[in-house]
Amino acid sequence: RLWLGGMSFGDPAMRAWVRDAATSRRIISRALDLGINTIDTCDAYCKGVSEAIIGDLVHELGVRDRLVIATKLGLPLGPDVGPNGSGFSRKHIILACEASLKRLKTDYVDLYQTHIWQPATNIEEMVEAFDRLARDGKILYAGATDMPAWQMAKSVYTARHTGRVAFVSMQNHYNALWREDERELIPFCRAEGLGLVPYSPLGRGLLCGSGKTLRREKDEMISRFYPRREDTAIAAAVEAHARKVGASPASVALWWVLSTPGVTATVVGASSVEQIEQLVTYAEDRKSTRLNSSHVALS
Repeated sequence: RLWLGGMSFGDPAMRAWVRDAATSRRIISRALDLGINTIDTCDAYCKGVSEAIIGDLVHELGVRDRLVIATKLGLPLGPDVGPNGSGFSRKHIILACEASLKRLKTDYVDLYQTHIWQPATNIEEMVEAFDRLARDGKILYAGATDMPAWQMAKSVYTARHTGRVAFVSMQNHYNALWREDERELIPFCRAEGLGLVPYSPLGRGLLCGSGKTLRREKDEMISRFYPRREDTAIAAAVEAHARKVGASPASVALWWVLSTPGVTATVVGASSVEQIEQLVTYAEDRKSTRLNSSHVALS
């Protein structure tokens, strides 16, 4: 039920909550030992350093065939890349994939996804480029992250109606604080049989209770994503429900997402071995039937 997210792997000089290569390798190794078999990263995470750390370790361990490796493209990796260095043009999709394959030390990516949607994308051209990568054996499946439901629908139907490889999954921002996708995107994915793999189930640490976490203290994006008074109130409700059922706030928040109909798995990040151990414990908790009641309690 858990994918290991690679956003916290890379260079601490770029973001205070990012872990260096040595710590990242310990986290990844422990996640694999605990049975996690999917690692999700992106070429933009520390400008490719995350992909390189993952690629080096997986290559050294010789476990590539056992794993599902997912990565993304879309953002520029530098300030002077020009118009061909970002977005979802045929040129950038092909070149970005080739660069990711080199950093990941692999011949193929299991799931290649769009990242940070650009509304002006030529969807027909994007679909054709993903299809070409699949037919060349460089990706096995194509997926998407956050995008308007109507453009996701257009992308899927364009591919299906032209005999090309279509998106099979949606990695969307979804948790007890951020629920916009319940209007259209989640119902569309469920109706069309697309896998839902939400990221940020713990709200970047905001749903982990009133205690301090590194991500909560150092992540500048928290105030951007969750600035409302209602967000603080919801986080408090999660914590109160956790006390009621005798669980941790993080486990309630995690199961709130995992119990959503249509959700296949969720992407989790960790800044320590202890965190990934805790998250796996929460995901395997046999008290899940009690924790699932939080979906009703917080609705």
